Amino acid sequence: MTDEAPVLFDVTDGIATITINRPKQKNAMNVAVNQRLTDLWEEVDNNPEIRVAILTATPCGVFCAGMDLKEAAKLKEETGKDILEAFPDAFQERMRKVKKPIIAALSGHLMAGGMLLALNSDLRIGLAGTKVGITEVKVGRGSPWASPALYMLPQPILMELVVTGELLPIEQLAGYGFCNYVEDTIDDVLARAHKLAAAIVKGAPLSVKAAKASVLATMDLGVEDGLKKGWDLHQEAYNSLDAIEGPRAFAEKRAPNWQGK
Repeated sequence: MTDEAPVLFDVTDGIATITINRPKQKNAMNVAVNQRLTDLWEEVDNNPEIRVAILTATPCGVFCAGMDLKEAAKLKEETGKDILEAFPDAFQERMRKVKKPIIAALSGHLMAGGMLLALNSDLRIGLAGTKVGITEVKVGRGSPWASPALYMLPQPILMELVVTGELLPIEQLAGYGFCNYVEDTIDDVLARAHKLAAAIVKGAPLSVKAAKASVLATMDLGVEDGLKKGWDLHQEAYNSLDAIEGPRAFAEKRAPNWQGK
């Protein structure tokens, strides 16, 4: 894959790194980016060598400016269609269904679709001095995808974001729990993301999968039903060979040899 590709992809040591690569367009999401991301979520889920994914963007000051409004205007003029009709997965719903953890290494400011990608990730690393927003009201668009942010931000703060379209400092949102970490430089953001990814790779694959699924199920179902669903989701892990290997390795004071089954 050349550096001109709109999305770069690499797999090393169980970690998939997905990089939006349109710095001249502030890493805005066009049809090609949406299509490639949609395909890569399938690859992440179906490739047994991948244990965790890092989503980032080529540094340009902006992680993702959202939808490519210039391409949207051109497409509307030429075809009469809204750009969302051309996106294979307009709100990246496939991303929310990925079974393996996704870490967002936020390499700059993020707004609109950039915020969507951050919300669809499981862990977030912010860059100090950047700002975050849901800017759709400023361009006559919408943010039906923003509801999950209620589990990451207080309701008044989310309401401010969606109804004003203004940007807030990432440090402020991190104070509410939106980010796991805020780092001083892009290199530090990526280093922190890889440190978290490496820790995930060390865990038992079935346990990691069930842990993520249980948390998301509780978000969707509420606590009581989420607990029941979480128990069901963990049965594969409890009944696996890895459930035997983990305690055995601990007792023998060695690193476990996970088989994922």
